[in-house]
Amino acid sequence: MKTAILVDGGFYRKRAIYLFGEKPAKDRADELVKYCLRHIDKDDDGNGLYRIFYYDCKPSEKTIYNPLTNKSVNLQKSELYSWTNDFLRELTHKRKLALRMGELLESSAGYILKSDALKKLCRKEISVDDLTPDDFHLEIQQKGVDMRIGLDIASLAQKKLVDKIVLIAGDSDFVPAAKHARREGIDFVLDPMWHTIKDSLNEHIDGLESKVSKPPNNIHDPLHIHYVPKESDI
Repeated sequence: MKTAILVDGGFYRKRAIYLFGEKPAKDRADELVKYCLRHIDKDDDGNGLYRIFYYDCKPSEKTIYNPLTNKSVNLQKSELYSWTNDFLRELTHKRKLALRMGELLESSAGYILKSDALKKLCRKEISVDDLTPDDFHLEIQQKGVDMRIGLDIASLAQKKLVDKIVLIAGDSDFVPAAKHARREGIDFVLDPMWHTIKDSLNEHIDGLESKVSKPPNNIHDPLHIHYVPKESDI
């Protein structure tokens, strides 16, 4: 059985921080491949893998205004910019891994107040003076990633290149492509890495498999609280 594994990069990177903690770029790239291979039957010795498709965007080089500090931030000089480029570079060296790069919608880029801080402000539990940089996150929307995922699912299914498609993602934008793949006889599996998905999605997939131990229920913030996994989870 040939299996293609499609990875929503922006989703994977956030979930990996949540589940496995922060890591250097090379270690994160090694981890990604190792995690994907958990979906391949061990008896296949890796021969069952058709290819890993990784979808992401290059990091932004834009200068963004921070409303809290009243200063402009040059993203090209940030640690995240260097880390992301190193990470993508490491992936290009991986066997049977293809990068599919979208674009950033930088016209909508900006710092957004996190929901927890916004709720506290509205309940008057804190004031604007109590806000800290940790209460904001930088939001830059991606463009073209979902489209590329959908096109590759359709192409793999139409050309009968694989028997099974595993999608590592957390939203429902893939549903039309998944339905097409299933009509073509493809076994379609979703791996949300324990991210909550809508119950209605189950009718459009053939299986739901997260290849990592489920984190404790009290761990709720993937950006700031890390689940410390067992050695076998990594």
